[in-house]
Amino acid sequence: MASKDEILINVTPRETRVAVVENGRLQELHLERTLSRGIVGNIFKGKVVRVLPGMQAAFVDIGLDKNGFLHAADIARNDPAFAGRAMRDVPAIQDLVHEGKSVYVQVLKDPIGSKGARLTMELSMPSRNLVYLPNGFDIGISQKIESLEERERLRSLVSNQIEMHDLKGGFIIRTLAESASDEDIANDMIFQQRLWGYVSAAMKGALPATLIHEDVPLSLRTMRDLVHDDMEKIRIDSRETFDKAREFAKDFMPELIDKLEYYPGEQPLFGLYSIEHEIESAMHRKVMLKSGGDMIIDQTEAMTTIDVNTGSYVGRRNLEETLFKTNLEAATEIAHQLRLRNLGGIIIVDFIDMQSAKHKKQVLAALAAGILKDRVKINVTDISPLGLVEITRKRTRESLEQVMCETCPICNGRGTVKTIQTVCYEILREILREDRQYKAQAYTVVAAQKVVDLLLDEEASSVADLQEFIDRPISIQADPYYQQQQYDIALA
Repeated sequence: MASKDEILINVTPRETRVAVVENGRLQELHLERTLSRGIVGNIFKGKVVRVLPGMQAAFVDIGLDKNGFLHAADIARNDPAFAGRAMRDVPAIQDLVHEGKSVYVQVLKDPIGSKGARLTMELSMPSRNLVYLPNGFDIGISQKIESLEERERLRSLVSNQIEMHDLKGGFIIRTLAESASDEDIANDMIFQQRLWGYVSAAMKGALPATLIHEDVPLSLRTMRDLVHDDMEKIRIDSRETFDKAREFAKDFMPELIDKLEYYPGEQPLFGLYSIEHEIESAMHRKVMLKSGGDMIIDQTEAMTTIDVNTGSYVGRRNLEETLFKTNLEAATEIAHQLRLRNLGGIIIVDFIDMQSAKHKKQVLAALAAGILKDRVKINVTDISPLGLVEITRKRTRESLEQVMCETCPICNGRGTVKTIQTVCYEILREILREDRQYKAQAYTVVAAQKVVDLLLDEEASSVADLQEFIDRPISIQADPYYQQQQYDIALA
């Protein structure tokens, strides 16, 4: 049975949220906030501020807080002289750019954490069916279009349009172009040429570190990038955004007009589909499986780890069958969580150990089937002797956790805090250290209420012994605003 796919667009004055729903379940969540809009696709005039020969890269000032990162390969791709050559043959970065040079760059990846934006000099203008490369020189076709007949039709169509209208540059034919009409392809190419004309005009006289071209907002990008033939509805809960979407569809994607629907209901759109609950669940480390098993997902700067456990699931037949069923269910859920949480980089999955080679093969097959709908490039290795599966998923934007959460100010991201007893003993050692150094007349300890309670109760004898040893009075005060690990020692 074909899946029922919908896109829900929730708009508030400060934030736009887009939910991709398949068969009633949230698969992807995209957020764009007014104060922190993503910059992927934006074109800047930048200035090279540092060249790093050892990394074959340069840092470029594009007017943001952090300098962008430009690799030599992303410079060479823009030069016809390197067409068809392997990236290992790219010249040294210092032969391509130098400090102070002005360059036109486009953002490939948003800034993530401490890293600046990833840049390229291969500028592109995407539309629904095509990607236009103003400085390109060839016609490429998405590998997902498998029909040789359709590939030939599209290539001939684009080639004829280039010749007919004397168009410059190259084109990449997107997956969505499959079965698109000749008129749709022609309209896309003309639109892209017109848009590039505006961008080219903006480039003239632009100052370094300035924005040249900004991509369309999330609500319109959704229609361009996320909608496919099986999409039934695009529901929008803002009349203003709905009207803009209709105008956008009328100009560029007329086949989507009938799929657009304004939602005026009193109940919030996301509440109608239980999206808020699914978003909240995606913030948790623990993911429960229907069988009773569970997965623990830990995201760190270096990698993401996923640990699969049987939990309360005990099975009905034997141990091997129990482990297999849990891993099989987990494999499907892992594919869903990668997409929902937008986990990128290196992902290590610790499946429960299985003895059967047949079972291992079936688990990997379930994982492969689950990631088929993921639009992001994914590579999966075989199960290692330790029962681990290595996955790499391309990073294009921040994960859901990075967008919606911040590092805990109490534990600084560790996930644990010192016990009350540990803090008490630290205080006693600190008093002894300060007495040897300063020889004050008295000491006052200010700490959290729980720490003070322990010092005055179970550790009262320790405080008394310390007072007698240093021959100085020690007073203790509680501050309701102090966190468990926080304390101060005042000298009198």
